[in-house]
Amino acid sequence: MDKDVSAGSGITTVAGRLALGITLLAFGLGHTAVIDGVSAADAGSIAQYVGGVALFVAGLVALREGDSAGGTAFSVLGALWFTWAVSDSASGNEAGLFLLLFALVALSLTLAGGDQLGQGMYGLFFVALLLMAIASFAGNDGLVKVGGWFAVAAGAVAWYAATAALAHWPTAIPRRAAGRGVTATG
Repeated sequence: MDKDVSAGSGITTVAGRLALGITLLAFGLGHTAVIDGVSAADAGSIAQYVGGVALFVAGLVALREGDSAGGTAFSVLGALWFTWAVSDSASGNEAGLFLLLFALVALSLTLAGGDQLGQGMYGLFFVALLLMAIASFAGNDGLVKVGGWFAVAAGAVAWYAATAALAHWPTAIPRRAAGRGVTATG
């Protein structure tokens, strides 16, 4: 990898965000029940191999390259996705606890900083997991679907962030220069 590439903008980050995007889209769409016959259980193999194994490996590579933020995010998320995929169906409270702990990881990643797309992606993922944790504790299927839509949105942001890096699309919201706002005329 080119040493001039800043941490978080290299190919490892692109691969990690693509893997996370695919996993989040499958996970979210499975929970929304918007596609007939597709359920959250159908996302299990994607979560195990793409979200679990691929993200974990991307995290290890990122750590080796000196990208501690990306390495930490991808390896921890990979381990969590793998655990989610291989766990037996848990009771509502067990699933809720797992999702709540998973949400705390997403919150940490959101608050850690980084680029706007990364923070947006992790922030949406946090909301999705928090809603699904509450839904698991309460047995509320409607809230699970709302959480699923937040996961779909997070997956779309992750996919866009990866694709934008490859295609050289905009990845930040432009800001106005200081003192260049609308002036009153009189």
